[in-house]
Amino acid sequence: MEQKKLQEKFEDLFGAGGDIRGYFSPGRVNLIGEHTDYNGGHVFPCALTIGTYGIARKREDSKIRFYSLNMEDRPPMEADLSDLSYREEYGWANYPLGVVWAMGKVKGLTLTTGFDMAVYGNIPNGSGLSSSASLEVLTGVIVRDLFGFDSLTNIDLALVGQYSENNFNGCNCGIMDQFAVAMGKRDAAIFLDCSDLSYEYAPIALSDAKILITNSKVKHSLVDSAYNDRREECARALSMLQVELDIEALGELSQEEFEEHADLIWDPVCRRRAKHAVYENQRTIRAVEALKSGQIEMFGQLMNASHISLRDDYEVSCREVDILVDEAWKIPGVIGSRITGGGFGGCTVSLVKNDAIDPFVDRVGSAYREKTGIEAEFYAVEIGDGARRVTLPE
Repeated sequence: MEQKKLQEKFEDLFGAGGDIRGYFSPGRVNLIGEHTDYNGGHVFPCALTIGTYGIARKREDSKIRFYSLNMEDRPPMEADLSDLSYREEYGWANYPLGVVWAMGKVKGLTLTTGFDMAVYGNIPNGSGLSSSASLEVLTGVIVRDLFGFDSLTNIDLALVGQYSENNFNGCNCGIMDQFAVAMGKRDAAIFLDCSDLSYEYAPIALSDAKILITNSKVKHSLVDSAYNDRREECARALSMLQVELDIEALGELSQEEFEEHADLIWDPVCRRRAKHAVYENQRTIRAVEALKSGQIEMFGQLMNASHISLRDDYEVSCREVDILVDEAWKIPGVIGSRITGGGFGGCTVSLVKNDAIDPFVDRVGSAYREKTGIEAEFYAVEIGDGARRVTLPE
């Protein structure tokens, strides 16, 4: 339905005819392993069946035009291949434009002509479910397909997306979001070692439970938040440890090794940040082991511990999200619940037994509304495939 409406709008704005193609790029949720990716640790995300739809067609000149059906009142943004630079007035279009720019910087690939691109996303804005990474990888898939850059793998597209977000849009994010969006697989999460990009798919077989996402409706922007500060604090902690330890990332340390050398980190704030990075990495490794051996309750306990660490040591939660998690923990049948994404708002992810879903939505929603005045949104999500070209509806 979304795709049909998007195609009609594309043809209305940019004209019918020619080789119009359709694409889809998912959002993602991270089950455990938060703020470990840029610390050389492990993450455990999965792609979702909600995401960003795209329609695109090559042009014969050097113009690039971007339109979002989510912002129907705004006209298409227009840029030119001769000037691929960030501009405030481009707004959201800086994300796809940054990918075109990064194609040249990272892969040495230059577009011969411009293209028209229209998108529609059903990922809630500012929710922490990676709408920006979804858009970046979508653009990578479009450019690869339209211009015949067939040598580019999906991992290449993830790296291009990350580079563009770091260096064009100014958010110093790790690789997890783009990797999960590009490499997602239906009914499986990705156990990814961010130090070397080695990964494996771990089936998520929840026979009597579902993944439930709760949107706090507190919007965040990683670029404008303390995200970059956290990364800098971890880098400072690492440099203090490197005075005595031969390590390149916090993810190389076990909990025991960290505790043995924690006094080297003389700044207490940096020490707390580093403690989270090390402990969260070990939690993620143990969580995947628990899942593989059918210990779903243990997986949930590690999710809960993850939230406490993100709240207290990494300080990326907020009052509203903490209320959602605290209320979730009170409900029988909730296996685990935690904040997910970069933080400072956004969503929680919970594993909830099927017969507890209705009580969860009712009681958490009611308590949250009473304590914050905000109406939370709930989504029982399915795990889907990564970004790809799709067939347009007839």
